[in-house]
Amino acid sequence: IRLKFLNDTEEVAVARPEDTVGILKSKCFPGQESQMKLIYRGQLLQDQARTLRSLRITDNCVIHCHRSRGATAATPALPEPGPAGPTAPGLPLGGGTLMVPTVMVVLALGWYFRINYRQLFTAPATVSLIGVTVLVTFLAFGVY
Repeated sequence: IRLKFLNDTEEVAVARPEDTVGILKSKCFPGQESQMKLIYRGQLLQDQARTLRSLRITDNCVIHCHRSRGATAATPALPEPGPAGPTAPGLPLGGGTLMVPTVMVVLALGWYFRINYRQLFTAPATVSLIGVTVLVTFLAFGVY
């Protein structure tokens, strides 16, 4: 069986069809079984008692491996509290959280001027406004 990791490295694991998912994890990742997630054909192999044969995992199949952060994973040390830079105590908003509303307001103003001052908008300007509106709409719904 080929084990493929997120960084595109591969390892070869020797397993029998009678082996279970739990046995495969303990052979390949001793001590890290609870942290490892195995994915075969887009499905997470959660049932530790299922055999490789029942999952139709045969010779030279690829199983994707992902190490998740579990309770047993080492947690990074937190930095010691010290004097921080100037911060506004009541403002949890950053610049990125205001970007979408700002772009929406600018687009709304563009459409307002397009509707009320038609004589100032040429056909290419109107097509450009439509294109930017569609693009921003797709981006906004894609992000959220």
